Amino acid sequence: MPKNEKHDVELLKTWTLTTSATMGSSVRAKGILQEMQARLPAALKKSLLLDGSDIILAMPASDKTAFNAAAAIVARAMEDVEALPVIPREIEDIFTIKTGERHRWLADGRLPSAGTRTVRLNGRARRITFHVFDPKIVEDLLDRGAVDEWRVEDAEAKAEKRQRAAYQAKLTRSLKKAKKTKKIDGERLDGTSSNLRGWDEFDLDGLLR
Repeated sequence: MPKNEKHDVELLKTWTLTTSATMGSSVRAKGILQEMQARLPAALKKSLLLDGSDIILAMPASDKTAFNAAAAIVARAMEDVEALPVIPREIEDIFTIKTGERHRWLADGRLPSAGTRTVRLNGRARRITFHVFDPKIVEDLLDRGAVDEWRVEDAEAKAEKRQRAAYQAKLTRSLKKAKKTKKIDGERLDGTSSNLRGWDEFDLDGLLR
């Protein structure tokens, strides 16, 4: 084999992500890949790829020492891959929910937080902080179909709120109407408020005393 062709031979190592690790989410699988890449030296990050549910380390044969070091790092990280916290974009894909639903259920405690993480956006000085979630709790909620139950609860609560608002509006209108009627009746009984012609003169004559 010519010497220049030897460098084209790749060293390959593959790790398959379990369903428990990805929870059926391609976004979660990509997040795991990014977590693995973050543990590698900058020069080796692009050597780690995702193909479906497989994480693949591919490097030229000439980089055997660096390949072995990178493979050892990824292998250690894969031991705890199922315990990696679930980040917001992943949980939204796992449950097929909207950002508003995630915020609402996080705020009312139905979706428990496992803490927060602060990261810096790529190429920017700005940092963002977000809640992360325990994968075991997420898996349990997924198995129980909790999201469907929450949506039913929210729909019922929304309907009840509309009914209360409609009743309150009706009650307010009734009170205003009753108050207006009472005021008109009061003006009719109060001579000083009457519009009868000649009433002032009649009162001045002292005929009411």
